[in-house]
Amino acid sequence: MIRILALFGLVLMAACTNPNDLDEAPAYLGNFHLGHNVVVAPNLTKGPASREASKEEWIAAMTEAMTDRFGRYEGTKLYHLGVSVEGYVLAIPGVPLVASPKSALILNVTAWDDAKASKLNDKPHLVTVVESFSGNTFLGSGLTQSKEKQLENLSRNAAKQIQNWLVQQNNEFGWFEDDGVPANDKPRPAARQAEAPQAEATIVPATLSEDAPAPAPAETPSAANLANAAAEVIEEPEVAPAPAE
Repeated sequence: MIRILALFGLVLMAACTNPNDLDEAPAYLGNFHLGHNVVVAPNLTKGPASREASKEEWIAAMTEAMTDRFGRYEGTKLYHLGVSVEGYVLAIPGVPLVASPKSALILNVTAWDDAKASKLNDKPHLVTVVESFSGNTFLGSGLTQSKEKQLENLSRNAAKQIQNWLVQQNNEFGWFEDDGVPANDKPRPAARQAEAPQAEATIVPATLSEDAPAPAPAETPSAANLANAAAEVIEEPEVAPAPAE
C-alpha cells in the first residue's frame, strides 16, 4: 500500500490524453479483435483526499470503457485484455487554486494472444491517469463533477492510454501483425490498407442446430483464468526511492 500511495505523489506528472475520439476510426492495431475483457480490483487502494468508490464501481466503469474503445476493432484474431485497478483518487471539493485536488487512477494491464494461449507482456504494464484538463476541471473535478462522472472520465482516459500503449507495441514489436513484423517496418499506408481487417471478417458466434454436435472446447484462457492472471500480476509496482538530499 505504501508503494501505491507513493505513486500518487508522482501521478500528476503523468501525461493526460484525449479520450473523446470514439466517433472516429480507431487507431491501427493490425488484426486485433477483443476477446475476453477482464477487469479486477483485488488490491484497490484509495488515495488521500478522495471520495469513496467500491471495487464493483471501478470494475463496472473500466469494463464499459474498455468495451467502448476496443469493441470497435474488427480483426479476425482474438486478443484478451486483463486490467487490475490498483489505486485511485476521486477529488473532493477544496479551496480553489489553493487546495483543490485532482482525480487520478493507477492500474496494471496484461495482454494475451489467444492463438498462442500466452501473455504478450511478461510483466504487467503500469498505467497512471489524471483527469482531463477542461473548463470543468480547471479548479479540480471535486468542485464541478459527481463521483460517477469522475469514475467515467478516469476510466475513459485509462482505456485511451491502454490503446496508445498497444499501438506502440504493435508499431515496435508487431504484436497484432499476422506476420509478426512491426508495423513501423512496413510501408505506409499500403501495408496497413492491405492487412487491415475488413468488416465482413468480423467474428460472429455461429448458431448451432439442435442436431449439430457441440464444438470441442478451445484450449485458450478462460475468463476465470484471465481474472486470476490479472490478479496475479498485480503486485505493487516497484517505486525507486527518492534520491537523498
